[in-house]
Amino acid sequence: MRFTCEKSMLVQGLNIASRTVAQKSSLSVIEGILCRAGHVLSLTGYNMETAITYEIAAEISDPGVCILPAKLFGDIIRRLPEGPVTVVVDETYKVSIRAGFASFTIAAENADDYPDLPDVGEGRGIRIPQNALKSLIGGTIFAVSENQARPIHTGVRFEVEDHAISAIAVDGFRLARRTYHPEEGTGRTLAFVVPAPALKEVEKILTDSEDNAIFTLGAKHILFQIGGATLVCRLLDGDFLDWKKVVPTNCPVKLVAHVGDLTSSIERVGLIVSEKFKSPVRCVFSNQVLMLRTTTTIGSAEDQCSIAGDGKDLEIGFNVRYLADALRAVPTEEVTLELTNGLSPIVLTPVDEKEDFAYMVLPVRLKSN
Repeated sequence: MRFTCEKSMLVQGLNIASRTVAQKSSLSVIEGILCRAGHVLSLTGYNMETAITYEIAAEISDPGVCILPAKLFGDIIRRLPEGPVTVVVDETYKVSIRAGFASFTIAAENADDYPDLPDVGEGRGIRIPQNALKSLIGGTIFAVSENQARPIHTGVRFEVEDHAISAIAVDGFRLARRTYHPEEGTGRTLAFVVPAPALKEVEKILTDSEDNAIFTLGAKHILFQIGGATLVCRLLDGDFLDWKKVVPTNCPVKLVAHVGDLTSSIERVGLIVSEKFKSPVRCVFSNQVLMLRTTTTIGSAEDQCSIAGDGKDLEIGFNVRYLADALRAVPTEEVTLELTNGLSPIVLTPVDEKEDFAYMVLPVRLKSN
């Protein structure tokens, strides 16, 4: 095998593909990068759960395939001088690397034992702008459960309808939903749950551009195609929460708050709250003002924030971090706070009907003053 390509392209490909290289495995070959030189140069990392393949334009004079030591090869390429890099692999899997005056010789492995990547079949892919998919993931993944007792909730559920693509995450204490409305109908009705670790890798690959990403659903796997990168991972099985039944609707109290101001107030009050010194933030929703107070063993904090509307002096306790996380995910400057009573969740919804999201945080029972 022999190929030549720009160092910058090779570094980019290695940075992306190496994210799913297995760190330690009984199958030693997946601790390396699968390098395949054909009509293009492709680099693959696969940890038996998620695989990333990145394709690079290269001058290939001798096609071939081998397994390169991921860390060593990556460290060498990153430290080479800028410009073209030539890699030659001979019949004994000795690898020669040259760039400028620098040269290295390392050992590769035969790729015969490298496992086949999951096949999603020839399904029809769904196109979505990269920035839209990135918003769906970033706006929900923080609410994914870490409780392995309910594996289905350790991923994000996607629901695809003709004119809507929604992402939903729940962890038993909060819920996050973001919805994108494509200009052209998808012509599909799908529902599936993608593991959070794989989605975090997808989010890293996505850009803020309007270039399309494509995802294709298989029987047990999903394939994401993003520019020169593809990621395939196993889907999660199980019964996901029927979220439409748990999110309150027609709440009697609706207030409007400035997201930045409310977030700042909650973060200030939350300074004396930590994993060690836990305490809910006590929220009193009055006429045109929200009072926030909390007390822990290290002190107390109090603040207030202007709101539009009358909260009828509803007093509700919330986990500071969960409420702050939800507010940080809101993509607009203003948000509607929907409330029912002191024992019901708060639901954050858009003021502008052009937006489509919902963030629900369950209340924490307050001790009496």
